[in-house]
Formats: sequence, C-alpha cells, structure tokens
Amino acid sequence: MIKNMSQNGGFESACRALAEADPVLSTFIDAIGPCRLTPAPDPFVSLVEAIVSQQLSVKAADTIFQRLVAICPRSLVTPKAIFSIPEEELRGVGLSRQKIAYVKDLAERWIAGEIRPKEFHRLPDEEVIARLVAVKGIGRWTAEMFLIFALNRTDVLPVGDLGLKKAVQRAYRLRKIPSPERIQKIAEPWRPYRSIATWYLWKSLNNVTKGS
Repeated sequence: MIKNMSQNGGFESACRALAEADPVLSTFIDAIGPCRLTPAPDPFVSLVEAIVSQQLSVKAADTIFQRLVAICPRSLVTPKAIFSIPEEELRGVGLSRQKIAYVKDLAERWIAGEIRPKEFHRLPDEEVIARLVAVKGIGRWTAEMFLIFALNRTDVLPVGDLGLKKAVQRAYRLRKIPSPERIQKIAEPWRPYRSIATWYLWKSLNNVTKGS
C-alpha cells in the first residue's frame, strides 16, 4: 500500500513513533514542533522549480522562477506555456541553455502524456522515480524531493542529499560526513516515516524552534 501523509493519519502519529524510536529525533520534534510538510498544488510547477533551482542559491533560484512566471501567459507555468515560449525569452529570465532544454523536455513529455501526474498517487516510490529520471535534467535527488514535497510520501530517504548528510553528522556526533550506507543504517528505526525524520533533520541545521 502506498502511503502519503494524509493517508497515514497525519503527522501526529508519525512524530510519536519517531520520538519513541529515536531519542535524537525526539529532541528535535520537541524543539521544532509540528511537522509542516504540505503537498504542492501543482506537480508540473514543482518539477520546473526543481530544475530551475539546480546549483543555485535559494534567492537566485526564486528570482529566476518569478521572472519565468511573469513571461508565462496569465502568469501560469503550464506545459503548453513552457513549450511555446521562445528560447531567447527563457534565456532572458536567466535560464541557461541546458536548463531550457530540461524544462522543454519536461513540458514536451507532459503534453505527450508520457508523464501522467494523476497516476503518481497509485505508483510506488521507485516507479515514480524511474518515470521522472527519464526526463532530461531530473536525477534521483530531484525525484526524491518531488516525492517528499509534492506527493508527501512518508518513507523517502534521500541519502545523497548534502543537507541530510550534514544534519546526520551533527545530530549523531559523527567524525565525518556519513556514507549513504551509514545513513540507511541510522535511519532504519525511522521506517515508515523517513521523510518526516528527514524534514526534522533539515530543520535542525537551522536551529528552528517552535513558532518560527
């Protein structure tokens, strides 16, 4: 059975289970408060944003994406809009030729029906990842972020994410950045809520506390 946050009784039961399974997470959950993951309203927009943000700071990525929104008809980022905008206009908002190729490929596949977002909710995580990485510019990390933030899947563990690596190193007082295998071992007690545990570890890097 495929589970997302809402299907799994919300965050409260997940947080209780994580707190009981791992005293480190228990401390973070108490300090940070309720998990605030919410599903993204538009899967296409989520993937375009993910492509735009690759190798950029949050501020730079947001600036470029807002410029992209501004040149789309009615300020709507849709597959048809992206596919129809000339390359020179996309270059004008700050997109590289490589990223233009990526978003155009995504839009073309969406229009052709090769990617059907309505099917994602019934597909297992690995099948969603397999379909997404077929798109130019979408790798496993981007697909995993999509599973967590757009689909709110409960049990995704992005072992290649640098933020998670740094958070695990600091939280568990490791001498060096942990390998994917080490993270998987530490995360075993978090199942089936590894996405939520990952969210708390990300927040722990910013020393986020309740109400912030």
